[in-house]
Amino acid sequence: MTETSLEAPPTWGERIDRHSGRLMVLPAAVVILCFAIFPLIVSAYLSLSRFALAPGGFTLKFVGLLNYRKLLTGSQQYHLLGTWGTLGAVGWLFLAAGAALLLLWLARYLRSGRVGIVGTIGRLVTATVLAALLLVITVTLAPGGVPGTLVNTLLYVAIGVSVQFLLGLGLALLCAQPIRGRNFFRVLFFVPLMVTPVGIAYAFRMLADMQKGPFAPLFRAFGTGEWSWATEAWSARMMVMIGDTWQWTPFIFIVMLAAVENQPRDQVEAAKLDGANGWQIFRDITWPAIAPVAATVVLIRLIEAFKIIDLPNVLTGGGPGLATESMTLHAFIAWRTQDLGGSAAVGYMLLFVSTVICVSFFNFVVRHTRRFEA
Repeated sequence: MTETSLEAPPTWGERIDRHSGRLMVLPAAVVILCFAIFPLIVSAYLSLSRFALAPGGFTLKFVGLLNYRKLLTGSQQYHLLGTWGTLGAVGWLFLAAGAALLLLWLARYLRSGRVGIVGTIGRLVTATVLAALLLVITVTLAPGGVPGTLVNTLLYVAIGVSVQFLLGLGLALLCAQPIRGRNFFRVLFFVPLMVTPVGIAYAFRMLADMQKGPFAPLFRAFGTGEWSWATEAWSARMMVMIGDTWQWTPFIFIVMLAAVENQPRDQVEAAKLDGANGWQIFRDITWPAIAPVAATVVLIRLIEAFKIIDLPNVLTGGGPGLATESMTLHAFIAWRTQDLGGSAAVGYMLLFVSTVICVSFFNFVVRHTRRFEA
């Protein structure tokens, strides 16, 4: 004769203990979602409306996609997209090369045998957005063209993050060596990250003053005292990128330093005993070990770089003209002039572009580097 014993159903206390971790996190997650979702919904409605002051308050009139049409094809096109120039042979060649690379990338995916609906849609969206951005960049940087806030933002992101990563990685590799005073340099390189962006902007505005700044005598000695960087588009953009690089290179430096110091030391020592030089050690040992961290830190900087506003606002006010104005500053200026609908539309355009670029970078770069961890 066998006895069958049935387990008693778990009590409420046992169920709560089983899910205690999730229950502890739930209130904070709900609060964060509320504070994130509510502004997102309100700004989405604002981007489809026209704000106007009225006796006793204000009015919001639903206008559909009018704010977006003004930015893309209407009166504000020059502000967001810029002014088209005349493409020469180099411009057409650049466009053809970019289109060929995108088509080759899609063709390789279709021949890979891992084609799915979600993956195909995602790659088509990415290819379309990249092709449109490539076209806008090429025609606005062509002779006679004037870049708008979209191209300025992309320049800050692409050039700024690339330079910051190379400098941060180089400093990390240097400070990981057994050199004298490396702890002092580690602290020194980290200092700019503790300064607020507005403080850095005012500091660079003072340092770059060609007339009364601390380096004014040096500028006059080289005969550049009468030259003003703020009146030329590319010199003004360069000054903004220098300030942004000075602030954010320490962030990449400190993260990459931790990654470099955690690489497998036994492999490095074995490679040295086998006669490998520094470049071979970096290529075959160091880079595979730090690649996942490098991709992640670049992704974080990409997200942050799209929001640049303090430096161009304080250094140049977005000028000369629109030469240094970012999309975030564009939205702020529109908001300051009480064009809340246009400001929200610019914000959503920035959200769309940054989301596509950052998600694509995560899927095709960050996830790809994880194979080094296997």
